[in-house]
Parts: sequence; C-alpha cells; structure tokens
Amino acid sequence: MSEWGIALIAAGSAVAGSVVTGWYTRSAGIRQAAAARHAGDRQADALLDSVRMTLRADAGHREFTLRRQIYAEFLGAAEAKLLTERNGRSQPDDDAALQRALSGVLLEGPPDAAAAAQHLVDSLRRHVRPDELQHAKQAFISVAQERCRPQPPAGPAAPRGLA
Repeated sequence: MSEWGIALIAAGSAVAGSVVTGWYTRSAGIRQAAAARHAGDRQADALLDSVRMTLRADAGHREFTLRRQIYAEFLGAAEAKLLTERNGRSQPDDDAALQRALSGVLLEGPPDAAAAAQHLVDSLRRHVRPDELQHAKQAFISVAQERCRPQPPAGPAAPRGLA
C-alpha cells in the first residue's frame, strides 16, 4: 500500500474516532445538562416550599395577633360596662363600644368564643348578679386564652406508639 493510502486510512480513522468520541461527548453533555436542569428544578421547588411555609407562618401570626386584639377590645369594653354597672355612672358610648367589640368577636369567631362573648353581653344587659357576671366574664377569658394560645405547626403524624 502506498504512503498516500496509509495516510488516507490514518486520516479516516482519526476523523471516525473524532466523530465517535464527539458523539459520546455530546451524549454525556446532554445527560449532564438534563441532570443540572433537574437539580435546578429541585432547588427551585425547595425555595418555593420555603417561601410558602414562611408566608403561611406570617399569615398565621397575623391572624393570631388580630384575634388577640379583637378579644382584648371586647374584654376592655365589657370591663367598662361592668364598672358602670358597679358605680352607676354610665357613659353614652359604653353600649355602642360593647356592641362594636361584640361584633368583632362574632365575625372573628370561632363559635365557642362568639358564644361566650354573647353570653357575657346578654348577662350585662339582663343586669344579672355580680357573681354571675364574673362567671360569664371568666368563661369568655378561658375560651379567649385557649384560642389565643399558639397552635403547634401541622406536620406529619407521629408513628403509633411514639406519640
């Protein structure tokens, strides 16, 4: 075989080897790109989950703060009305303030807090005995304290026997 023939075979082998190597390199690159894209998607999902959890926690905190404020306003208005019951010096806006505060509790709920608040207002309006008023007030305070207590975060249930 002549030198030209050997040179052509060598050149053809080099080109064929380069094509095969390039093909495998391209395939590996595509697989790496897909793996990187998948890893990026997982990171983005993890970030979104983190943001969602933070937003849920913030919303829960705002709800908790609003509920506490509404209950405190109601209790303040009820205390003012109780005081006027004791000393007989009623202010013209005491009843309106109590009704506004009651409306806040009725809207915010939950039903047991709304029922306890309504019972206290009904007791005030019926001019029941002071000990009954104190009992109705304490019933509302107990419900309000229970509803204002931070709830544990919802998560997966504990396996049986470990809780």
